[in-house]
Amino acid sequence: MLISDLLHDGATPALEAMVRFSAGRQRLIAHNIANISTPNFQQQDVSPTEFQAQLRRAIEEWRNKGRTGPLRIQNSGQVEQLEDGSLTLRPGTRGVSRNVLFHDRNNRNIEQLMADQAENLAVFRVASDLLRSRHETLRAAIAERV
Repeated sequence: MLISDLLHDGATPALEAMVRFSAGRQRLIAHNIANISTPNFQQQDVSPTEFQAQLRRAIEEWRNKGRTGPLRIQNSGQVEQLEDGSLTLRPGTRGVSRNVLFHDRNNRNIEQLMADQAENLAVFRVASDLLRSRHETLRAAIAERV
């Protein structure tokens, strides 16, 4: 088995995608928080549910191909996977407009932003902890061979 096969084995590709998505979404949430008092600012976000559906389809296709090669996530309007596996997020205001539009035309909702941030952080932590555990296992297995 090649090293590249080990890196694309098991849950590793899905965990990497989750880490990349949640890191990008965290930047969006932080941008929304930073502009909480900016007049005319409209919060933007990407849908975690939509990404999870994309990831589910990609995992099913990957399994059907015999779990070989990298995980390829089909591009959507909000999430695009580049050749190197990185994700580009294209946020929209769809779904964010549930907030009240204030007199300064800002649709802020600090409570929702804090809830989104906490939920997103939990996803990032779980995925990164599991990914780190997989890498430590690989590192230990390789060190035993040397």
